[in-house]
Amino acid sequence: MVVLSKIYTRTGDRGDTALGNGVRVAKYCARVDAYGTVDECNATVGLARQHSDGDMDTALSRIQNDLFDLGADMCRPDMEKDAEAQYPPLRLTDAQLERLESEIDIMNANLAPLRSFILPGGSALAAQLHLCRTVCRRAERLAVKLGARESINEVAVKYLNRLSDWFFVAGRVANSNGGKDVLWVPGANR
Repeated sequence: MVVLSKIYTRTGDRGDTALGNGVRVAKYCARVDAYGTVDECNATVGLARQHSDGDMDTALSRIQNDLFDLGADMCRPDMEKDAEAQYPPLRLTDAQLERLESEIDIMNANLAPLRSFILPGGSALAAQLHLCRTVCRRAERLAVKLGARESINEVAVKYLNRLSDWFFVAGRVANSNGGKDVLWVPGANR
């Protein structure tokens, strides 16, 4: 259990921070950039939830929890030492990835195939979900960049890739199952 009795510690005042294994790194390092963007994505989901209810809100709540799990996963390097760790690190699992895929399939079953690209917009919820999608894509790019240099959980990258798809499909659902999607008109303003 986490207990935070004091919010500021002054330990990062010189531009460094502690990873989940206690190692201190620069706040601009690739790992901090990646999991910081996951945190930003989580904040955008919080905004989207201001416009959601029912099953959509329940799903977004699960995603927020998954994103915290993902941040915990990404802030803990040295995956090869997981078995030796005093406290087993929290790692994203295939089950979380498979749940996203199942939810995408269920939502997509009620949507007409796309005949044009979609502009972010439509309902307030759809617009927020598109913002979630774009921040998620940035988190994915940063995770891939990190993974090219350091060891990371491959499920983390897959989860971000699938989650951006989830946000896209959910945005269509939020637009009356695609009926109010805002379609791109190529060259419309030439």
